[in-house]
Amino acid sequence: MNPVIVMAGTPVDTRMGVDVLASHGLPGLFCPVSETPGRQTAFQISSMEEKVSAVTALLRSAQAAHSCEKAFIYCNSLSSSVDFGPIAQETGLKIVTPLDVYRRLAPQYSSLAVIAANAQGTAGIERTLLTANPALTLRSTGLLPVVLSIEAGEPPEELVARHRLPELCAWYESVGAQALVLGCTHFPYFKDVLARQIRLPILDPAEEMVRLLDA
Repeated sequence: MNPVIVMAGTPVDTRMGVDVLASHGLPGLFCPVSETPGRQTAFQISSMEEKVSAVTALLRSAQAAHSCEKAFIYCNSLSSSVDFGPIAQETGLKIVTPLDVYRRLAPQYSSLAVIAANAQGTAGIERTLLTANPALTLRSTGLLPVVLSIEAGEPPEELVARHRLPELCAWYESVGAQALVLGCTHFPYFKDVLARQIRLPILDPAEEMVRLLDA
């Protein structure tokens, strides 16, 4: 089986994406775009021409070296700042991103809360959700400090408490959110810990992304 390119913002979330595929018996090819969250944020606010050129070059290199046919973009903010549709057409790769899952989720809800890494991520997720369901009420928060805690290896129990995530979710619930969207692929790191402390259902796109690879 040819490996699936796993592209994400940093080595940490790229490794998480590889692990997601491995849990389903799929080989993943490690392909981070940047070395750190700060550099990834800088990349995401660079010109579209620069971003498309860099991402396409990485994908083509993996394609040539490993005969890859599919790519798993395990990064919400990267997916939001680069349109992978034209890149898929140009390279011939089947490319799956978290945004593909959000398009399917949106019609099922009237009010959602979204936590993402930064404003690039929240903007792209909101655009995707609202295009699929214009009547949806959204409340979103960018949480780059939480991403930095994950990158630094802070235990999930500690970071959930220190960043006051249960309190944030309680506020979301109090204003009518029906579920919490994990709008950053770093965030499954603390999903189980947070789920035990809140009542809001948590929506993680990873499982559906894997299914879409074979759809």
